[in-house]
Amino acid sequence: MAERMTPIPGVSPVERVQPVEQVQRAQAGQFGALLRQELERREPAISFSKHAQSRALERGIEVTPTLMGQLADSVERAQAKGATNILAFDATRAFIINVPHGRVITTMSQEEMEENIFTNIDGAVLLK
Repeated sequence: MAERMTPIPGVSPVERVQPVEQVQRAQAGQFGALLRQELERREPAISFSKHAQSRALERGIEVTPTLMGQLADSVERAQAKGATNILAFDATRAFIINVPHGRVITTMSQEEMEENIFTNIDGAVLLK
C-alpha cells in the first residue's frame, strides 16, 4: 500500500522530490565550503610557555604573525616525521618546541646559540 504524502501549502509534490545524487552533491559542496572556511579561520596551533614569552621579551625576539606561521609550519613538518621535541631555528634566533603540544619551551638569540649545546631534542627544523 502506498504511503500518502502530507501536502505542503504552496509546494507541489513534484517540487519536493529531488534526485538523491543532486542532494548528495549539494551537501558535499556545502560541507567542503564549510571545511575550507574553518581551516582558513584557524589560527596557527602554536603557543608560547610563560618562560618562552619572558625569554623572547628579554632577548628582543619579536613574535610576529609571520613567525607564528613559520613555527606552526615547523611543528607540522616535525609531526609528519614523528619528532616530539625540536629545535626550530634560523640565522638569528632559535626555538625549542614541544611538538605534541605545539608549545614553544624557550627561545634564544644568535649570541646565545653560539654558546649552547641543544639536548633532549629529536629533530631540527630550519625556519622558512
